[in-house]
Formats: sequence, structure tokens, C-alpha cells
Amino acid sequence: MLTVAYLANQFPSPVERYVIEEIEELRRRGVRVISGSVRKPPTDQVSAIHCAPEIVLQPLTTIVLCRAMWLCLRRWRRIGPLLARVLFRGREGPFKRVKALAHTWLGGCYAVFLEGYGVDHIHVHHGYFGSWIAMTAARLLDVGFSVTLHGSDLLLHGAYLDLKLETCTLCLTVSEYNRRYILHRYPTVAEGKVVVARLGVDVSECATERSKSKADPLTLLAVGRLHAVKDHAFLVRACAQLRDHNLHFECSIAGEGPERSRLESLIRKCDLEKQVSLLGHVARDDMNALYDRADVVVLTSRSEGIPLVLMEGMARGKIVLAPAITGIPELVIDDTTGFLYKPGSLSEFVERLEFIRSFMIRPRMMMRAQSDPEHASPLFSATRQLGWVRYAARVQVRNNFNRSRNLDSFSEMFLRRIAPRTESIPHEDFVLQQI
Repeated sequence: MLTVAYLANQFPSPVERYVIEEIEELRRRGVRVISGSVRKPPTDQVSAIHCAPEIVLQPLTTIVLCRAMWLCLRRWRRIGPLLARVLFRGREGPFKRVKALAHTWLGGCYAVFLEGYGVDHIHVHHGYFGSWIAMTAARLLDVGFSVTLHGSDLLLHGAYLDLKLETCTLCLTVSEYNRRYILHRYPTVAEGKVVVARLGVDVSECATERSKSKADPLTLLAVGRLHAVKDHAFLVRACAQLRDHNLHFECSIAGEGPERSRLESLIRKCDLEKQVSLLGHVARDDMNALYDRADVVVLTSRSEGIPLVLMEGMARGKIVLAPAITGIPELVIDDTTGFLYKPGSLSEFVERLEFIRSFMIRPRMMMRAQSDPEHASPLFSATRQLGWVRYAARVQVRNNFNRSRNLDSFSEMFLRRIAPRTESIPHEDFVLQQI
């Protein structure tokens, strides 16, 4: 039986359900998957998701640390190139180099945990420090190593990615933009090693569309961790402009994180306590109600892969507004499947929202327009435009960001690349291999 060790910085994570889904899909195909987490996950998350890692690295015992050091010393030739890169090459500062040495030791610990499992391959999700740990363990165990890269782990925090890309047998990434970025920035990487594996969402969600009148507030929804890279402060400042433009709106931000106190302060400073709500972490089962109520799903991140929140909104037939960065235009085709704005442009973001709001009218206003030929055409045209955007959004997700289809494609490609074989695996679909 093929045995794959699958590592994440923290597993399980409520915002990274795609990791659970990939593990479950591989297991469904008869692969033995050893799930691992660098950090110990909170007990409430494990209970809520009903999924626990088989290996947790931290905290570590003295015995494991000593065994890891001995393993590194005995097999130092296998990790020698990694240590040489850390100590003698590159432009990283002293702090990053020391961290890399510490993570090498953690890699030895991970290898110690895995020694009794007969692992054939190690895969790690995200290119953060967990990828160095997985790479080191793979070297020590003399097995293959692969990595999935998303957004910030590649574009903002790509520490030692040159070595990780050189060492891995396969690099999966979530967008064509990321693939082009990798091949341009790291020209020595073989093109065939870097493969796009798109994420996806459930496409069975029912579309909800609420008609609006001028008296109804425009309801905005943002979903994401309260982190600086998500730039929710941009959204709060945009809300201040909407208020100053006399646009009636409500904005809900679902997520928790280190930026909460700063955002609370900014909301008070802008006098937006009645319009902007920080909801904190929202359970997955409760998200449907938020999506149903939303008129527009907004994203204001500075860096992303292709966000699941946009896919989830589009699958429900919601209008989405996002910055034209990285791989987002592969999902949100401007004026077709949603709306884009110039990154960092507060004025364009606000203008787009006002444009969308102007097209949301109640059916009774349309009935009034039918009896008023002078105003019928523009009203019906506006309504049709948003209706087509909602429809096109659902078609885009169903065809290209379909969770079931993309998981099937991922597992086919992943197993074919890490374990060449002649026998067929269950549910093999050669059409999907070409997607």
C-alpha cells in the first residue's frame, strides 16, 4: 500500500478545509495517509471538525529531540546541501538562517516520528516553515517530497523557495499566475515539475437573490482572517466613504485574528459602529445565513491565491468585488462573473459598489417601469446585467472550481506523479486527467 505523510503547519484548521478534503480523497483511493501538524491544534477545533492529526510535532520531548539530533548526525550527507545553502549561500539575514537550522532539527524530529510508518512520500501544504521541516524529513528518510503553494507563502514569504523547488519532485500551485511567477522567478526549475491544481467549492448551493429598494441597506460581507495582508482596514475606510456619500449599507466581517483591536479602533475612529460589524470566527454551518443575506461579497486582500470565499459567494449566485491581483482574475472575470477594482484604489472600490447598488431594484419598481416606456429599457437592462453576472459566476464555479471534480483531478495527477504505475486505481477517469 502506498503510504504518504501529509503535513500542514496546523492541522486541522477551519479555514483550510481543502487539506482535510485532499487527505480524505487520497484515502478513498486506497492510499495510507499519515496526517501531521507542526503545531498542536486547539482542542475545540479538533472537536468541531471531527478530525485529529496522527502526528503532532510540537511540543517536543527531550527524547525525540535527542533521537532527531542523532539521526541528523548519522545521515548528515543527505542534509548537507540544505545546511550549506543556509550557512554559506543566499541573502537571508542571520535570524532567518538560525530559524532554518532550528527547522532542520524539527525535520529530524518529524523523520523520527515517521520512521515506523514505512512512508513512501511526504507532501506539505503551504510553503511556510512546515515545508522546510517536510523537505528535511524527506531527505533523511530518502523519500520523495512535494509541496502545494498558495499565495502569501509564495509571493510574500517565500523563504528558501529556491531550494524547496529544486528539491521537490512536484510543486502544486492554485493558479496559472502562480505557475508563471514560479517559472519566471526561479528559471532553473523544470517546467513540468510545476502543476496547477485548482481548489474548489460545493456547487450544489442554491442561488439567493434579494430585490432591493432605496430604503434597504446594501449588505456587504467579507470573510477572512483578521490579518494585515487581508487589509480589512481598507474596507473600513471604504465604508466611511460610502457613508459620506449617503449610501445606506451594512458591512459584516467574519473572521478572527491579530488585527482585531486595530480594526475596532479604526471603526470607532470612523464612527462606523452601527454600519460595520466584526463577527469573529463564524462556524461553517452558520456561514450559509451570512451568504444568503449578503448582496455583495467583497475581498480587499493585498495578496491571495484564488480565495475560496469568492468561489463560495459565486456558487451561491452572489455579486463579488475583489482586487485585480494574482490569480483572482482567473476566477472573477471583470463585468462577466463579478467585478474587479484596481489594487489599492479606494475610489474605484467605492465607485464599483455604488455602481452595483444602483442596479439593485425591487420588482415593483420594474412593474412601474413597464408602464413607463421612457424608463423601462435602462431598468430592465440593469437588472439583466446583474442577473447575467450571477448566472455566469455560478457557471464559472461549476465548470472550473468544482470541488468534487478538482479533487478527483488532483488525486489522479498526484498519484500518477509520485508513484508511477501500470495498474489502475479505483474510479480512474482518463478524461479528468486532461483537465
